[in-house]
Amino acid sequence: MKLIQSRDNPFFKSLKRLAESGRERRKSGRTLLDGVHLVEAFEAACGPVETLVVAESALAAGEIAHYVEGREFIVLADVLMRDLGLVDTPSGLLAVAPMPARSAAPDLHQDAVLLDAVQDPGNVGTLLRTAAAAGVKQVLLAPGGASPWSPKVLRAGQGAHFVLAIHEEVDLAAFMDGFRGVTAVTCLDGATSLYEAKWQGPLAWVFGAEGQGVSAELIAAARLRVRIPMPGGVESLNVAAAAAVCLFEMVRRKLA
Repeated sequence: MKLIQSRDNPFFKSLKRLAESGRERRKSGRTLLDGVHLVEAFEAACGPVETLVVAESALAAGEIAHYVEGREFIVLADVLMRDLGLVDTPSGLLAVAPMPARSAAPDLHQDAVLLDAVQDPGNVGTLLRTAAAAGVKQVLLAPGGASPWSPKVLRAGQGAHFVLAIHEEVDLAAFMDGFRGVTAVTCLDGATSLYEAKWQGPLAWVFGAEGQGVSAELIAAARLRVRIPMPGGVESLNVAAAAAVCLFEMVRRKLA
């Protein structure tokens, strides 16, 4: 067991770069996982993490102490763990882990979720988790949104990353043009109620950035425009909530 207390320590500096830089994560092929649940989800799907790191005070916590018992790990002073700024409430356990290899290209014949520059890490993680829960196997992200492998997105995804094919920096318009199913977008103009809309075959759902929504280009490219009925008097839903409504309507029809 090694205790690190200095910000000048090379290992701590490497953790800091992974915590703060998407470029560093892509270059190294590694990311940081916060919490026992996320580490367990990774190891169940992908095998052992590279390095376990425990906050000094967390060694006294029952769950974490039990989890690292018999395993090699590095202890980080509490002030350094907080300094990483991974999440708002650090669990006291983190791991350095390789980012799972993705498939070569998105599947044009399979259900998909397309994220058009969604920027809030919590929303992106929740969208990934919802997609996985609904049985969608692939998520495509346009440039300009939150990095799916950032610690905050991973925390919100709660392990969904490890059962999805995640494709970054995708030209969504080109994918939609070649998709062998129905491309669908939520909007107001010229849209049909979600519960009255008709579709067959695989679906590619497009969800847009907070505030701006889906870009005009992608709305124009979509083969199906739907709106979610909202009789309660509000004008819109959070993008993650809207996605959950749409994806589980898809699930409902498949199970009917």
